[in-house]
Amino acid sequence: MTKGTVTNEFSRQVRTRQLPAATQVLEASADECLALARRFDIVAVKSLSAAIDLDQDGEAITAQGTLKAGIVQSCAVSGEDLAVRVTEKLSFRFLPLRSYDAEEEVELEEGELDEIFYEGDSFDLGEAVAQSLALSIDPFACGPDADRVRQENGLSADDQPSGPFAALAALRKD
Repeated sequence: MTKGTVTNEFSRQVRTRQLPAATQVLEASADECLALARRFDIVAVKSLSAAIDLDQDGEAITAQGTLKAGIVQSCAVSGEDLAVRVTEKLSFRFLPLRSYDAEEEVELEEGELDEIFYEGDSFDLGEAVAQSLALSIDPFACGPDADRVRQENGLSADDQPSGPFAALAALRKD
């Protein structure tokens, strides 16, 4: 890897000059699923796919579709593996990167907050899908044994520990 080059685990480059007319179907390979699970610090990504329609309006390229994934993450309370199905609507707007003066203050309007900027003549649709999967992962997901573990540790669902060390705090009481 060259300095300054980023390799994305689920890269799917789309050239802006030759936008495909058909729905784009993206599916992660087994190796890509392993790499994404490491990146997102979860037990496993069993599957990841997305069906996306692209439309160009001047410089802007909109992408609308659906992400589907099967993941395994740890229960936030018991630490046990928890299988989760993810289905998310996707909506992206890709725009060419604009240059700004480093001293200039830039304010974004509400409609500009979900824009993804790219350089050159292509954008990474796969990376946008991967980031959407990351945002859909519930860091406090609870499995079927969560209530039992809470009771064993004298906690109710309302006063359960929260934060990144919640599961460790529950185990420490043993």
